[in-house]
Amino acid sequence: MPLPHTDIATRLDFVLGLYPAVARFVLGYYESATLTVEWKADQTPVTLADRGAEELLRKHLAARFPLDAILGEEFGETPGTSGFRWILDPVDGTKSFVSGVPLFGMLIGLQFQNECVAGVCGFPALNEVVYARTDHGTWRQQGDAAPVRCHVRQTPELSQAVFCFTSSGGWDSAGHWETFARLTRATRLSRGWGDCYGHVLVATGRADVMVDPALAIWDTAALIPIVTEAGGHLIDWTGEQNVDGGNGISVIPELKSAVLRVIQDPSSQFATKQGFD
Repeated sequence: MPLPHTDIATRLDFVLGLYPAVARFVLGYYESATLTVEWKADQTPVTLADRGAEELLRKHLAARFPLDAILGEEFGETPGTSGFRWILDPVDGTKSFVSGVPLFGMLIGLQFQNECVAGVCGFPALNEVVYARTDHGTWRQQGDAAPVRCHVRQTPELSQAVFCFTSSGGWDSAGHWETFARLTRATRLSRGWGDCYGHVLVATGRADVMVDPALAIWDTAALIPIVTEAGGHLIDWTGEQNVDGGNGISVIPELKSAVLRVIQDPSSQFATKQGFD
């Protein structure tokens, strides 16, 4: 079935209009001295900001598009019949959020017939939003400035690349510490600019590689259109684009094969990196 581009555009425009109100709601809890943090069974934190933001998104999406399915990190799935499904992560990077670090984001993904066709990634504390839809590019808007189209950058060698990650401890607990060490040795600069922010840095030409050893579908759905429409790849560790693959790599085309080789082959050898660290 051909993609219903008009229906996709209508939905993207709606969530871009809705996003500022939900962002203001989240910011109402940001750096609050009285914010209560709960820990879920998987040892990830959740707050009233996460839950309240998802409730707001669900309320408005259901009212405007009542036949669309909705899947969210905090409240599960509501089925639909339109072929469209929203996938929500109201506060991606809750650990940053509760620490007062502004790199947390809000992810709103849209699928049609299981294909990721649009995505919004907003950073409430940075007053920045990045969005994309299939065949119409990736766009970045800062404050009230006009949106600017984004493209990944061109870096010819992995030894010159900027590599982003979320947490070194996350690699260790996932049993991939040696893979992390190989990537840091193979790249020019490695920095913990993590969660969705790292993937968006790749899409907006500010980094070359972002690798996560663990990703859920609500982390990935919005980012696939954002990275791919900017000219990059968001793939799992087997090299396939998979919204529910359990891990993820955002990477520029020139470095895709090299990054996969480092991840998949423990015997990979790279020259010592040169330059800044």
